[in-house]
Parts: sequence; structure tokens; C-alpha cells
Amino acid sequence: MASLRTASPTVRNYFKENYIPQVCEALLCGLLVMCPEDPLQYLEEMIIAIMENGLESLLWDMCIDPSMRPKLQRLSKTYLEQLFGLDDQLVTPELMIKACTFHTKNLVKTHFCTWRDIAIPHVNEDEIMAEKMEKAITHYNYKLQKSAFYYWHSFAENQRRKLKEVLWRIQQMLYCHKLKVVLTNWRDKARSKTKMREDELILKHERQLKRWKSKLKFRVTTEETSSPELSSSEISFVGDLPECDISLLPEKAISQIFLYLSLRDIVICGQVCHTWMLMIQIRSLWNSIDFSMVKNIIADKDIVTTLHRWRLNVLRLNFRGCVLRPRTLRSVGHCRNLQELNVSDCSTITDELMRYISEGCPGVLHLNLSNTTITNRTMRLLPRHFHNLQNLSLAHCRKFTDKGLQYLSLGNGCHKLICLDLSGCTQISVQGFKNIANSCSGIMHLTINDMPTLTDNCVKALVEKCPSITSVTFIGSPHISDCAFKALTACNLRKIRFEGNKRITDACFKFIDKNYPNINHIYMSDCKGITDSSLKSLATLKQLTVLNLANCVRIGDTGIKHFLDGPVSQRLRELNLSNCVHLGDDSVLRLSERCPNLNYLSLRNCEHLTDQGFEHIVNILSLVSVDLSGTIISNEGLMVLSRHKKLKEVSISDCGKITDVGIQAFCKSSRTLEHLDVSYCPQLSDDTIRALAIYCVNLTSLSVAGCPKITDAAIEMLSAKCHYLHILDISGCVLLTDQIFADLRMGCRQLRSLKMLYCRLISTEAAKKMASVVQQQEHSCDNPPRWFGYDYEGKPLTKRHSVMPQKEDLELIVRDLMYGSEEEAL
Repeated sequence: MASLRTASPTVRNYFKENYIPQVCEALLCGLLVMCPEDPLQYLEEMIIAIMENGLESLLWDMCIDPSMRPKLQRLSKTYLEQLFGLDDQLVTPELMIKACTFHTKNLVKTHFCTWRDIAIPHVNEDEIMAEKMEKAITHYNYKLQKSAFYYWHSFAENQRRKLKEVLWRIQQMLYCHKLKVVLTNWRDKARSKTKMREDELILKHERQLKRWKSKLKFRVTTEETSSPELSSSEISFVGDLPECDISLLPEKAISQIFLYLSLRDIVICGQVCHTWMLMIQIRSLWNSIDFSMVKNIIADKDIVTTLHRWRLNVLRLNFRGCVLRPRTLRSVGHCRNLQELNVSDCSTITDELMRYISEGCPGVLHLNLSNTTITNRTMRLLPRHFHNLQNLSLAHCRKFTDKGLQYLSLGNGCHKLICLDLSGCTQISVQGFKNIANSCSGIMHLTINDMPTLTDNCVKALVEKCPSITSVTFIGSPHISDCAFKALTACNLRKIRFEGNKRITDACFKFIDKNYPNINHIYMSDCKGITDSSLKSLATLKQLTVLNLANCVRIGDTGIKHFLDGPVSQRLRELNLSNCVHLGDDSVLRLSERCPNLNYLSLRNCEHLTDQGFEHIVNILSLVSVDLSGTIISNEGLMVLSRHKKLKEVSISDCGKITDVGIQAFCKSSRTLEHLDVSYCPQLSDDTIRALAIYCVNLTSLSVAGCPKITDAAIEMLSAKCHYLHILDISGCVLLTDQIFADLRMGCRQLRSLKMLYCRLISTEAAKKMASVVQQQEHSCDNPPRWFGYDYEGKPLTKRHSVMPQKEDLELIVRDLMYGSEEEAL
């Protein structure tokens, strides 16, 4: 700036108007370098030239000393014209001047700006640094405040969340407290109402029992005076029922009502009055006649009269076990529309009688000739007259031969035969089965039981020409092996039943898995060769609904786990694992988790099951029948089982830990119970029957065999309330007397089966009178066998008396193991 003060006033004013002092100072510094001799003069001249001619006259080398300027010519004197072929017409002086002016401006601008940035000193570094520090401090404070606010915000949010959780917990505690109060009040009221209801039921039971006793006494007095038998309305203890004349109902409704009655009951109904006599004349009631139910009381002439009167309406006849004269059986030939005939166990049936029947009844579809004395002559009649025969039973008919089976192909043949039963026909050889295959190639259901002569070759001969077989039953055929299963692969089996076979191994189940994907029923009872690997093979059968592996003692929890892990568990409805002694609570747990449709379960004699395993049974909601006989279930397990509200059939026989307390608790919650087996539970007394009479009035089957504490009072209570009882087993109840028959005849009018073995105080005469009321009855006055555990007075036997059972005792044990209960035997 000092150098600028020495310049002329014109130059100074120009610089003050157009440039800042720093630029002028920088320009002078540059001139000092370029023109060290007299830079101010040179600068003044240059500025004057710029003022006069403008910036257009400014050249790039104007500030350079002439001696230091580069020796270059002007653009017009270069070789551009020669290089680019330019001439005067294309590049005029005006264009050249514009191009040079533009180029000069760009160079000046570029070099001047660069020179200015380098030459101008930083005069305000402190102020700039101070300003930057102030900005840095401001930014740091901002970041510090932001960080502090972030931590404060996180802390505040955490405290707010904790406060919400505390408030939620307090609300939950308050809600739970209120809920507990409500549930406690509800429980108290429910208990009080339940107790009140139970008291009412007990009071009602006492009143009804008292009324029952008075009416029973009145009936006995009336019978002694030889008065007519009281009607059902007179002996009803519930009260007088409103009158209902069923004759006013439609004929279809009346026929449906009378269809539930037996032939004997229908005849009795016809003797009530003339109106009822007309009602039993409905033709549909006589489509099916069962003479086997009245075989001991009906006369042959009554059978002939009945068949002659309804010969055009009869479709089904049952003469099972009837001992009839030939003339009576000949009257069957008059039933031209007969479709089903059962003459099994008829000792009087002969080939000649079958000739009369076959000539008169050509439309028979179902024929049962089991346990008769027919020969090859009858076998020759079957294809000649029964052209549409579909179901034929020749079980235990020993007098026909292989040649008789060859007759089945004569005439039109029995080519429509679907079901064939050859049980017990041990005289049939392999050739006989070949004859069956040639004559009846359309067989679908084959039953061959109690035939120890049956071999794999017999099955192979039959299967070769009978590919339509869908079900086979081989019970009591010990010589059948895995080879028979291999031969049956040609058939589309849906049902297999084997029992008592030791030659069947796990290999047969591999055939089932690969060749029978649609099988739905498998019965492999008492097959000792089956192990856990067999169950693993069955796990993929999606259609299986029934599985019976009773007495397969080598099966354990591992096999059940592999079996239930497959898709088979979703459709399984029946499962019988009786006497599978290696099963434990884990298997029951898997059943409750994997079987949503299981209806019937048998865990009979599974000794390793505990009350904890029985708790899982409650979770099988679809279950309606369970068999826990021979297990160690106690009163606690029975109380847990009572939480299952849908059970209708329960068997807990031979469970020594069960007492009246457990049965009473179970009955209170099982109002829908229909079948109960508590046999061989010696601790049960009349209190058990009292609980059944109060809570389980729909009971239809009851077994209290081997319960020595049961008295006449228990049967009296049972008869007074359980009017739907069909089956009753009181064998071994040594305290019962003849008094029970009056109670049963009066209250249990639907009783069909009565078992009274080892009842010393029941006389044979009274039992014979009761036999005319029930259809099936067993009675003996013998002392209880020693394996019952008590003597004829009901007192427990000491160890000295508990010796090995005798032969007759062993027969009873085997029968109980085979059938389990009277109901299963039926």
C-alpha cells in the first residue's frame, strides 16, 4: 500500500474504485519480481493503457520485462494456415481477434486467480482461528448436550417401562385376587349345590327304595293269594305315568317299537288286549323270526303255525340250537321269499331236510349250516338251487369231503359266494382248497378257525384263483407262517385276524407294510414272535383303525413310540395291548398326544402302569371304553379317571387296591356309564352297588364276581334303580340268597344273562324258575375255588390254604383270560 501512495492520483482513484488494497499490494509485489528496476512506472503505464483501451488491450506478457519475454510470433504469423488449410476467406482477422481475445481472457483469469491465491498473505488467521474455535466449541457443546439428552431419555424410557410393568403386575395381582375370590365363591356354591343335589339323590333313593320294598312285599302277598300278575304300571315306583295309547301312532312308528322285542315278548304283547293283538299283525314285524330265543318253551306245532301264517313275509329265520322234528323243518320250505336261514347246532338237520328247504327257498342269500351232520349230498344241492348264495357257513361240519367241495362248481355254481366259513373242518386237504378256488373265485371274506391241519400250502392253493379276498381269519391255526402272508400279497386285504400262532414273526409285518396299504383291521393276538420292529413297520399304514396285539409279550414302550410317530395314529380307533407286560407310563403319554380319535383302549394286566400313567388317559377325549383290569390302579387313579366325562365302558377287575371310596368318587362323575366290571375286587361291598344305583341308572352290564361282601340289600338297590340291566355276573358272591330273584324279576325286566356260579345260598329250584325269565343263565352251588382268595363264608384264606388251583379252577382261569368278561364272551 505504501507503493500505491507514490502513484499518480488517477491511478490511485482507479484502483480504489475497481480493486481492493490487498490486490494492488499483490500486484506490486509481482511487478517487483518482474520489473525490479522501476515497477511503479511500469505499473502506471500499464494501468493507463488499460484505462484508455480497456482490458481487451491487456496481453498475457505485458507485465514481463521485454528482455525476459519469450521469442514467439503472433498467432497470425504461425503455421496454422498451412497445417489446417486455412485461407483468408475462412479465417478472417475479426474471427482471429475474437479467438485470441477469448483465449487471452481465459489465461488471464486462470493465472491471475492462481497467482492471487499464492501471493496474498493470510492477514486474518487469528480471527479465522478464533471463529473456528468458537464453532468447534459450539459443536462440542451441542454434541455433549445431545449425548446427555440421549442417556436421560433412555433412563426416562426405562423408568417409564418399569412403571408400566409394575402397574401391569399390580393389575394382574388385583385381577387374580378378584378371580380367586370369584372362583372360591363359585366353588363353595358349586360344592354346596352338589352336596345338596347328592343329598336329594340319596333322599330320593331312600324314598324309592322304601316304596320299592313296600310294593315288593305287596306283590309277594298278592302272589301268595294267587291274584293275577301286576302290570308294569302297578309296580312302578317312580310314580304314575301319563297314559299313552301307542295304537294311535303311525304304523311305521309302531313297527319300530316292536322290533326291539323278542318273539316271546311280541306274543305276550298280543295277549294284552284286542288292540295290541291288531298291532302285532303288522307284516314288517314278521320279516325276521328268531326261534332260538324261545327254543326251550315253544312247541313244534306253534312254529309250523307261525311259518304257515307268515310264509310270504318271512325273510330271515333263526333255528340256532333248536331240536325240531323233521316235519317242523319241512315247513321252512313254504317260505318262498326266505333270504337268510340259520340252522346251526340243529342236530336233527339232514340231507333230506335240506333238499326240501332248497327246493322251496331258492332265493336264500345267507345260509348257516355250522355244526350239523350234512354230507356231500347237501353240498351237491347248494349250486343247483341256491344260485344267489352269498354267505355260507360250514363250520365244524365234519362229514363232507373234498369231493363235496368240488360239487360247488356244478350247474350254475356258487360263483356269487362272498363269505365262506370253514372253521373246524379238519378233513379238508389241499385238494379241497383247490376245489373251492375253482368253484368260488369271488370269495372276499374267509374264516378258517380251529383248524390245526391248515398249512401254508392250503392258503396258497386258495389264493391262486381268489384274488378278491379282503379279509382272512385264522384263529387256532398254529402251522400258518410268514409264507402264507407272502402268498396273500396277491389279494387286497383289508382285515387280518390271527390268534395263538408262534410261527408268525416280524417278517409278516414287512409284507403288510409293502403290499396292504389299505388294511384297516389287524388282529394278532397271542403271537409270541412279534416284537417292537413289527410296530415300526405298521407306522405308515394310514387307513388302520383297529389294532389288537393282546398277549404279544415282547412289545414295549419303544415299539409303541415308533408306531405312534407315524400317520397311523391319527385314524386309530381301537387298540388292544392286553398282557403286554413291558408297557409303561410313556406309552400312555404317547397315546394321549398322538391318538385324537381313539375310542377303545385295553391295557389289561399291564403291571408297570401307575396312577401317573392313568392321568394321561383323561387327555384322550374321544375315549369311551377302557380296560384296566389287573393293573395296580388305586383309589387316587380312579378319582383322576373320573374326570373323563365320556367313558361308557370301564373294566377294573382284579384290582386289589380299589375300595368303595374310589368307586363312589368315580360313579359321581360318570353318569353316562353303561358297562362296569369290578370283579375280583374283594374289598368292595354294598356301598359300591349303592353308588351305582344312585348315580349310574343307565347301567346295562355289571360284573361283581368274586366280591364276597355283596349281600341281598345290594341287589335290591340295584333292581330298584337300574332297570336297563342286561348282563349281570354275581359269581362268587357267597352271601346272596334266593331273595334276589324277586328283586330282579320285578326291577330288571330286560335282564338277558345271569351268571351265579359258586353261590351256595342260592337254591337250584329258585335258579330254575329264574331260567324261564332270562335267556342265558349259569348257576352252581359249589364252594368258591381257592384262587378266589376266600372260603364259602367270604373269609380270606390263609397262605396255608392258598394252594395251586385244581383242574376245574384252571379251566375257569383260562376262560376268564380268553374272554375277560361275560359280555365279551357273548
